[in-house]
Amino acid sequence: MRFHKIALSFLALVIATTSTPITFSPGTPGELRVLAQTPQARKAEADRLLEQGNQQFQTSQFEAALQSWQQALIIYREIKDRQGESWALGNLGNAYHALGDYPKAIEYLQQTLAIAKEIKDRLGEGQSLGNLGIAYDALGDYPKAIEYQQQRLAIAKEIKDRLGEGNALGNLGNAYLSLGDYPKAIEYQQQHLAIAREIQDRLGEGKALGNLGIAYLSLGDYPKAIEYLQQTLAIAREIQDRLGEGKALGNLGIAYYSLGDYPKAIEYLQQTLAIAKEMKDRLGEGAALGNLGIAYDALGDYPKAIEYLQQTLAIAREIQDRPGEGISLNNLGNAFYKQGNFRAAEKTLYEGIQVWESLRDKKLADINKVSFFDTQRSIYRILQKVLIAQNKTDAALEIAERGRARAFVELLASRVSTNNKQADKSLEPPTIAKIKQIAKQQNATLVQYSIIYDDFKVANKQQWQESDLYIWVVKPTGEVTFRKVDLKSLWQKDNTTLDKLVNQSRLGIGVVRSGRAGGIISSLNPDAAKVQKPLQKLHDILIKDITDLLPKNPNDRVIFIPQSSLFLAPFPALRDEQGKYLIEKHTILTAPAIQVLDFTHKLGAGRQTNYNNALIVGNPTMPVVSTEPGKPATQLSSLPGAELEAKTIAKMLKTQPIVGKDATKANILQRLSSVDVIHLATHGWADDNRGLGSWIAFAPSLKDDGLLKAEEILDLKLKAQLVVLSACETGKGKLSGDGVIGLSRSLISAGVPSVLVSLWQVPDEPTQYLMVEFYRSLQTQPDKALALRQAMLKTKQKFPNPVNWAAFTLIGER
Repeated sequence: MRFHKIALSFLALVIATTSTPITFSPGTPGELRVLAQTPQARKAEADRLLEQGNQQFQTSQFEAALQSWQQALIIYREIKDRQGESWALGNLGNAYHALGDYPKAIEYLQQTLAIAKEIKDRLGEGQSLGNLGIAYDALGDYPKAIEYQQQRLAIAKEIKDRLGEGNALGNLGNAYLSLGDYPKAIEYQQQHLAIAREIQDRLGEGKALGNLGIAYLSLGDYPKAIEYLQQTLAIAREIQDRLGEGKALGNLGIAYYSLGDYPKAIEYLQQTLAIAKEMKDRLGEGAALGNLGIAYDALGDYPKAIEYLQQTLAIAREIQDRPGEGISLNNLGNAFYKQGNFRAAEKTLYEGIQVWESLRDKKLADINKVSFFDTQRSIYRILQKVLIAQNKTDAALEIAERGRARAFVELLASRVSTNNKQADKSLEPPTIAKIKQIAKQQNATLVQYSIIYDDFKVANKQQWQESDLYIWVVKPTGEVTFRKVDLKSLWQKDNTTLDKLVNQSRLGIGVVRSGRAGGIISSLNPDAAKVQKPLQKLHDILIKDITDLLPKNPNDRVIFIPQSSLFLAPFPALRDEQGKYLIEKHTILTAPAIQVLDFTHKLGAGRQTNYNNALIVGNPTMPVVSTEPGKPATQLSSLPGAELEAKTIAKMLKTQPIVGKDATKANILQRLSSVDVIHLATHGWADDNRGLGSWIAFAPSLKDDGLLKAEEILDLKLKAQLVVLSACETGKGKLSGDGVIGLSRSLISAGVPSVLVSLWQVPDEPTQYLMVEFYRSLQTQPDKALALRQAMLKTKQKFPNPVNWAAFTLIGER
């Protein structure tokens, strides 16, 4: 919810009190003689600048601190003081972290780490690793944050640095908190708390208690959260830690907000504000003002909310806190929207988008771009609401498109563009004219969905719930039509959500986690009513209101652009009131964004597919692997149907299949880049947490475990026009604003314009039948989407349950 959007920026400060980047200081320098040029005097000057920067940093004078530390760095390098150079670099990294420039922070901290290793400063090495972990946590790259904190923890234990050990444990807890693994977060914070009490580190004890409070706040256990936060507050007051006291009061305000006690929340936040002003903590002052604004927003006092949020914005701009400026504009625009001042809301939100987009760094790793962009999704949704309220439906479509798959678009732009200038031009978000051009180019009807959320008062508390589904239909003729579906009845009357409905539709047709093996899934016979009801309900929401806009010819293509859980919706199996499946009426494809279609078209342009130049793999000798954390590794089951499938298709394409022990990862990788068609019939696994850990299974060897992961595919350069992943859940992965992070995205990024993947654990025998029919159809006509539709309809006749034929989706080009 919006409160937590800015509140989380404040919560992050409290979380960061365990994980506050460590500033380095040589201690108090001696008296400096004017104009002295001796090395000792130069060092004293550098030490003075370093300490001056520390003091400026503590009072939020970040720009001044940067200047002091840059000057110190120059001197330390001049006199070849490697320890001092390391301190200055580390502090510069921390300053850029505070300014929200995390890539630059990482750049400086990596240099600090290198020097610490060179001079064998194990304490400094550990601190640098910890600070790098904090930076990656801020970027949303929690696996990397955990990796660095684990290294920091190991060094702290080795050198018996109990304080550092406690901080590392606390930071690990924070990373798991960000991942939503609250039990693990609590476990680490409890360990930090135990060490802090053992070494009588009252400051650390307060931080651990505060972060435990935040963990219970995230779990919705507000009484327990308040209990821990009250203890934090008591310690902060005892040790006269005014900043800690202010943060504890702020988090108590958030806890009472979550309970719906807005007057009490305001009372605590006013105290937080007073302390921040007293301590000249401009960052904390801005956060307190922002949280007060959102509390008044919840009370419906929009003028007061706007007044506070405008003050927050002013402070963010004054201290050049660009992320804070973006959050402030997001919340201020939403307050204007709720007040009914649509013009002011539109102007404010466009400004906010400009701020967020200016913070995007092209040098950032792809997965970090995805995480960073995900923190910005809210503003695009609010602006869509503002534009729709003004009947600016075309502009709203441009914003819906502008707010999705941006990291993916950057990846694809770098692949298809011949120079940087061309790449930059192709990165521009598409205008309505460009969107119409793409629909014409695809000769398809595009259907773009956008899930909209809003604040609702439920049991006298503000709750963030689905409100509407926006649907745009773009015909090949260029005609654009907007429709809106009310989602409120889902949770108001049916006590469900769109996400739950998608899951019910999958469970109803028998989607289980059995794996592609011996027809286990196909033997299921779910109750017909249970199958039909969620599929029809989902059809009513996604399709019913646009039926008149879809093509009447079943061979005409419809490309769905889903969002969030809709990527997992079984579109081919959706049923109308007459019981007809959607695949019976339409030829279906999907894509993560309309602009991605422009790039997949460019990837495939001018290339002919030679189906005889194919790599066909089936039923490798299976590796031993664990598919669940903490579970022992076991050998994946053999897939005789996949082997038969590979042999049959290879015969049709006049090539030799690779099966059994010959289908090693090394052998497959050697051939992947030289073929036009790749067909892999084996086991697959979707990494729902990170996405890039998703894999396809091949035979293991002495050199590797046999698993080809999405992150490895991302670095490949493939010439294939079609890749078919005839395995389980190959279309799944981590759901994000960038689409599904997993195998399909990696393959398209590697240069493949058409990818056929599955959305659930597919049964062996029906899958083998469907795939053979798919290639049989391709031999008579080249349209992959049409071939898939025909194969689905034939499989449906033999294996009627949708679980057997509706799992596969074609992403990209027809």
